[in-house]
Amino acid sequence: MQNSGDKEKQQKRLRTFTQALEDGTLASVRMMLNGLHPAEIAHVLESLPAYEREMLWELVDEKIGGDVLLHLNDEVRAGLIREMETSELVAAAEGLETDDLADFLTDLPDVVIHEVLQSMDEQDRHRLESVLHYPEDTAGGLMNTDTITVRPDVTLDVVLRYLRLRGELPEMTDKLFVVNRDDCYLGKLPLTALLTQPPNLTVSEVMAADDEPILATMSASDVATQFEHHDLVSAPVVDDNHRLLGRITIDDVVDVIRDEGEHSLLSMTGLDEEEDMFAPIAVSARHRGVWLGINLLTAFLASWVIGLFEATIEKVVALAVLMPIVASMGGIAGSQTLTLVIRGIAVGKIGGSNAYKLLSRELAVGLLNGMLWALVVAAITVLWFGDFKIGAIIAVAIVANLVMAALAGVLIPMVMRRFGADPALGGSVLLTTVTDVVGFMAFLGLAALLL
Repeated sequence: MQNSGDKEKQQKRLRTFTQALEDGTLASVRMMLNGLHPAEIAHVLESLPAYEREMLWELVDEKIGGDVLLHLNDEVRAGLIREMETSELVAAAEGLETDDLADFLTDLPDVVIHEVLQSMDEQDRHRLESVLHYPEDTAGGLMNTDTITVRPDVTLDVVLRYLRLRGELPEMTDKLFVVNRDDCYLGKLPLTALLTQPPNLTVSEVMAADDEPILATMSASDVATQFEHHDLVSAPVVDDNHRLLGRITIDDVVDVIRDEGEHSLLSMTGLDEEEDMFAPIAVSARHRGVWLGINLLTAFLASWVIGLFEATIEKVVALAVLMPIVASMGGIAGSQTLTLVIRGIAVGKIGGSNAYKLLSRELAVGLLNGMLWALVVAAITVLWFGDFKIGAIIAVAIVANLVMAALAGVLIPMVMRRFGADPALGGSVLLTTVTDVVGFMAFLGLAALLL
């Protein structure tokens, strides 16, 4: 999460660039812009409308252009790539890490991909192909093939001399990986052990073999969970034959966690986390219109239920005044449960073994809250309309709707997950339908029977 100081700094930076672009002082803009980290440049670009974004992009130094593109969301990146020349795209791809290059290539035209591959040496091309072999949202798609491996039978002194000859280490290197002659993973050699243990000891005497490597087919979300549970900075990635393919580092996992958080938040309203905030109006309207249409259908369903009790509502005007309270209480309660369950599924805390216990707990919470707030609403209703029957009816309806909201909040994401659908996508629409229909049916149905 960003603190308030970071947000204020970003807002100040955005105002500075906007004002400089309006004033036409491009030389100062170029100097300020290229003094920023690529991620900060990407944040500025995403925060600007299309015209100003294109002006600013022209001022980005070619040497960092590739890194900036990688930090942009998919839609903004695709928009800039469409306007770039082939030579510019090839230059942007040069110097990128293998895992970053693999992500970048998927957005490039075929002719550019061919030129990029032709410009690479055989070893780098082979590394890139090994990453591209796996889907983007797996460990294989996240990994970087730039690893340092050592044999178990050499001494620590030999390893140290090898590292001095090498001259530098890949970023985020906290351990070396121990492999046999067939490149099968055997264990890890932490740099702390390498530096603190006697140099005459062999790698096999010092290495740790208790950590399980990550399979290349493991999902990105499971990789993030592994890093969280074991406080990892880096981890080895192996294939089904236990051969070392590469490594995943914490900076890649942070990106996964951020993307999943944005996805969970935006998908609940039918939005895409990769959508450009300043996309063309027609494009944004089309994306959002789909879910508005779905919501309209569910709204008509709720209206149809109300229409069934039209005669009852005409006789007792108070029912029309009180109806929104029942639906609103159920909607809020259900949203709380739905959010809790979706998060639990995302982080792997909810499964078949504890789903029933969670359901029982949420039903109990819904019943307790329902009884508490039913008494409050009933008392206000009696004071307002002077009718004990209406107070009792709305009390029962609120209890019933909050219990049903808890049931739906647990079952909707679980069922969606069972059928392979994203629980975050559309879950809130289904929940709103359930709480509206049940709330109106319980409230107006009881009123029709008792009034």
